[in-house]
Amino acid sequence: MRKYRKAASDATFGYTMVAPALLLFLLFVIYPFFKGFWVSFHRWDGFSSMTWIGLQNYSFVMADDVFWKALKNTIIYAIASPIFKNVMGLALALLFVKSLKGMYLFRVSTYIPYTFGYVVVGVLWTWVYNPSFGLLNKALEVLHMPFLVQGWLSDPNIALYSVIAVDVWKCMGFHAILYLAGLNAIPRDLYEAADIDGANGWQKFRSVTIPQLNSTIVMSFLLATTGAFINNYDVVNIMTQGGPFNSTEVVLTHIMATAFKFGAVGKANAMSIILVAFVAIIGFIQLKAMTREDNYE
Repeated sequence: MRKYRKAASDATFGYTMVAPALLLFLLFVIYPFFKGFWVSFHRWDGFSSMTWIGLQNYSFVMADDVFWKALKNTIIYAIASPIFKNVMGLALALLFVKSLKGMYLFRVSTYIPYTFGYVVVGVLWTWVYNPSFGLLNKALEVLHMPFLVQGWLSDPNIALYSVIAVDVWKCMGFHAILYLAGLNAIPRDLYEAADIDGANGWQKFRSVTIPQLNSTIVMSFLLATTGAFINNYDVVNIMTQGGPFNSTEVVLTHIMATAFKFGAVGKANAMSIILVAFVAIIGFIQLKAMTREDNYE
């Protein structure tokens, strides 16, 4: 009986500790999601009473050319950004793991951009990219490479990739820290055994480092991919507002414009539901693909 009471007391204590976080999750995640799902079936401008229209908002979204352009840009963003974040992050981690003079300062300076908000980063890089007095074009002129001078945010062909580069610059330090933790957890014995077998640097990287970092790679890619889908609004809105000619329009900026500029809150919620479903499917496929048993063999 005493053991039963102790177990019940422990369970009550655990639920009590979890309750505040669970309540916040229900209030700020679950409830808004289902509320948005309900609103997506209505015509609503955010102020007047809602009118039930069924699936019409979803039909409007399917016929919206800007939405499909924004979805295409979002997919490009969600492919390019995670790849470069992880490649650059792993490259930096392989450098960080070495005991070189001044390495601590280099680690800190690389991580600092991650602590900045996207608004700050967006404003900073808007100045860097400025075609008249921007640091980037001025540096290219000083280096006698005027043929590389571009309108980085005004050219529809490169504007999206210029924004992606900013996102990569901001976050690669965070991914470098993840990979550094993974590298430090790899037993040294594995590298010593590889040395005895006569393995060179590339063979050790391919056969020891990468397999041992598998779980870190999975987590890092999942974080980068989901972040690229749902955290791109601020930097895009600050730097380009979706222009020029919708070349940098992503789904989130189009949702915000649809809701607050055009007053079509129901349609905006329909786009949000579609985006959530799309991200969930992509995340599930990615998780399954990257956590297959044969990845660990």
